[in-house]
Amino acid sequence: MQIIIDIEDETPLFAQLVKQIKTAIMAKKPMAGDALPSIRQLATDLDINKKTVAKAYQMLERDNVIVTKGYRGTFVHPDAIKNCNFNLNEWIIIQLTQNIKTLRDAGATDSEMRIAFAHVMNETK
Repeated sequence: MQIIIDIEDETPLFAQLVKQIKTAIMAKKPMAGDALPSIRQLATDLDINKKTVAKAYQMLERDNVIVTKGYRGTFVHPDAIKNCNFNLNEWIIIQLTQNIKTLRDAGATDSEMRIAFAHVMNETK
C-alpha cells in the first residue's frame, strides 16, 4: 500500500490518509484480514504527526473499514470493501440539508435553528 501525503493540498492530512487507505483497500491492496502499519510506524513513514494518523484510523474504524485488536495491531475489516462505499459525513450533510429545508419551509429562522441545534447537541451527550 503506497500512501502519498500532499501538504500543499487543502484537504486535511487525515482525510487524505482515509481516502488513500480506502482506495487501496478497494483495490484489494491490502486485503481483508491483512495487517496495517501501526500508528507510530505510519506517522514516521509519512513524516506526519501520529495524532493525524490516529484520527484517520479512528474514522476508518468507526466506518468498519479497519479493526484494531489491542496490542496485536490494526487489520483490514472483513467487510472493508463494502464499508468503503459509505461516507458518514456525506450522509450527515444530506440529512441536515433535508431537515433544514423542512424547518425553513415551516418558517424557522437560521438563528432559531442554531439555538435549537446547540440545545439538542448539549442534551444528547
